[in-house]
Amino acid sequence: MKVAVKVRLKPTIEQEKKMWQSVGTSRWVYNWALHRQEKNYQNGGKFITDGDLRKELTLLKKTEEYKWLSYVSNNVAKQAVKDLCGAYQNFFQKKADRPRFKSRKRSKPSFYHDTDKLKVGLLTVALEKIGQVKTVEQLPMGCKYMNPRITHDGKYWYLSVCVKKELEKPILIGESVGVDLGIKSLAVMSNGMMTKNINKSKSVKKVKRKLRRLQRQVSRKYQMNKEGSRFVKTCNIIKLEKQIRTLHRRLNGIRKNHIHQSINDLVKTNPSRIVVEDLNVSGMMKNKHLSKAVQEQKFYDYQRILEYKCEWLGIEFVKADRFYPSSKRCSCCGNIKKDLKLSDRIYKCSNCGLEIDRDFNASVNLSKYELVA
Repeated sequence: MKVAVKVRLKPTIEQEKKMWQSVGTSRWVYNWALHRQEKNYQNGGKFITDGDLRKELTLLKKTEEYKWLSYVSNNVAKQAVKDLCGAYQNFFQKKADRPRFKSRKRSKPSFYHDTDKLKVGLLTVALEKIGQVKTVEQLPMGCKYMNPRITHDGKYWYLSVCVKKELEKPILIGESVGVDLGIKSLAVMSNGMMTKNINKSKSVKKVKRKLRRLQRQVSRKYQMNKEGSRFVKTCNIIKLEKQIRTLHRRLNGIRKNHIHQSINDLVKTNPSRIVVEDLNVSGMMKNKHLSKAVQEQKFYDYQRILEYKCEWLGIEFVKADRFYPSSKRCSCCGNIKKDLKLSDRIYKCSNCGLEIDRDFNASVNLSKYELVA
C-alpha cells in the first residue's frame, strides 16, 4: 500500500533562501499557466495541453527578462504547470472548483522535487540546487519515492514523500458502525463511543483568547501607522503577525491530533464496516450562527483520514447519501419525523414512543444504512 511519510527539515539560512525562491517560482509559474489558459479561452481557443505549456515555458526561460526561472530546479516549474492542468481536469470532471490564482499571503508555500534526484542518506537528504539538508527523522532508504513535496507550515520546513509499505491487516469482527458528525460532539458512534468537541476544551480556549488579543494589537498598530490610504508594516507588526501564524499553526495541530486519536480509537475496535454521513459543509457554512463552529470541527479532514485508515486495515468505508434521513428516522420502528427541529436534542418517536439522544439515533440509523436505504 502507498503510505505518506513526512519528516521535518533543518535547512541552513542559505538553503532556506533557496527554498523560498523555489516556492516563489512554483507559485508564479502556476499563475502564469492559469493566465494563459484563461486568456486562450476568452479568445475562443481550446484547452492548452500540459506539453504545449511546458514548451512555451522553456522558450520563456531563454529570454533575458525571465532568466531567473532557471535559478531553481527545472522540475519545480514543470510540475507547477502539470498541477494547474490537473486542477483544470478535476474542474471539468466536476471533482473540484475552478482553479484560482495563488496569493503570496494565503497560498500554502510548497514546491515539487524530482524523484530521481532525491538522494536520501543518514538523517540527510540531497535536494537539487539546494544541497544536503539535515532531517529530524530518518527517511526510509532503499525504496522508490513518489511525489516528493517540500512545504512550510509557518514555522518549519517539511519533506513529504509517498512510499510502498506492507501493512498487517487485523481480524475484523462483523460489526457495522455508524458515525454521526456534529457540533456539540465531534462524532457519536453507534457502538457507544463518543468524541468530544476539542474546541470547547480549556487548552483551545486559552490559545484562542491569546490569538484575539494579538489580533487586536496588530490591528491598532496598523491604524497608528496608516499613511493616507496606505498601511505601513513596521517591525513590531511583523513580529506580531509571526506570533499570530504560530498560534494558528498550534490550533490546527491540536485539532488534527484530536481527530487522529479519535479515529484510531474507532478503527482499533476492528469493525467490518464504517458508515459516515455525507455532509453538505458548504451549505452549513451559510448559517452565520454556526459557520465558525462548523469550520473549526474540520469535517472534511475527519472523513478523509477515516477513509484512508479504513483502507489500510481492510475496513469497508461507506459514505451515506446526503439526503438519507438519519436524524429524522426512528432507529427502532423506522418512522420518519418530518417536523424535527435542530433544537430538538432528544428524539421522541410518535409511533413507538422511543426516546433517545438525537445524535446516537442518527448513528444507529447510519449503521443500518444499506438495510433500509
